[in-house]
Amino acid sequence: MNTIFQQIPIEHYITLSAILFCIGVLGVLTRRNAIVLFMSVELMLNSVNLLLVAFSMFHANPAGQILVFFIMAVAAAEVAIGLAIIVMIYRNLKTIDIAELSKLKH
Repeated sequence: MNTIFQQIPIEHYITLSAILFCIGVLGVLTRRNAIVLFMSVELMLNSVNLLLVAFSMFHANPAGQILVFFIMAVAAAEVAIGLAIIVMIYRNLKTIDIAELSKLKH
């Protein structure tokens, strides 16, 4: 039984994951919009999940795939809490620009 995963070398998965992670890091470092910031963090988490699944399949060990489920659960909780915080910030400041959060100190 030859699956599509066995036909693609592990290096391609590593390269794709590295590219996705770098795009996420660039999004975190360059954007000021809170929603784009959360999307960039999710992109980084998904790139790590891709690597975990790829190495799990490569080594025929399901532990990496199980860990992905826990990471996805934590990411879902992070999104729920993060979006609630963004909504509250928008209600108070009428913007979701990260630079404007310094106004909350006063």
